[in-house]
Amino acid sequence: MPVARTGIARRYAEAVFEIARAHDSFERWMGELEAIAALQQDREIAEFLASPAVSLSTKEQLLARELSGMSAEGLNLVRLLLRKGRFALAPQIAGHFRRLYDEYRGVAMADVTSAVPLGSDLLDAVAQRLSAMVGRQVVVEAHVDPSILGGIVARIGDQLIDASVKGRLEALKRRLAPA
Repeated sequence: MPVARTGIARRYAEAVFEIARAHDSFERWMGELEAIAALQQDREIAEFLASPAVSLSTKEQLLARELSGMSAEGLNLVRLLLRKGRFALAPQIAGHFRRLYDEYRGVAMADVTSAVPLGSDLLDAVAQRLSAMVGRQVVVEAHVDPSILGGIVARIGDQLIDASVKGRLEALKRRLAPA
């Protein structure tokens, strides 16, 4: 996604975040943004909404029907995104909102990759260790990649922690290589 569109999505997320903070409605907004994003990720609905042959009122009717349980504020956001031609940004807006909310709560998300699936006890231990390293609560999202051979690779924001066998072998290779 182009940087300009990423910035636009971030600004929408920041605006929604401020509304959520003012009304202490973070969870409601998170659920509504995820519901909106899910509609955009449905290929048929996304194509329908992107079609210039479909009128704005028809698109709004479809979304109002699909999001019938949504708050008036959520539906207003949907209408605004449609009218501005930015409904396709819904997944990015939801992602930016989630990051803002996590930061507000002092939670860091960690992508942890291991060579084999890790059990829940081991994932909890990894989360505790990473929490101690970064000084805030860490929630782990686990991935498996056999190419790292063993150990783990963790990414928390911009920070990369490579404790994999593959990473150690590459570091050893660099140290042993002639200068």
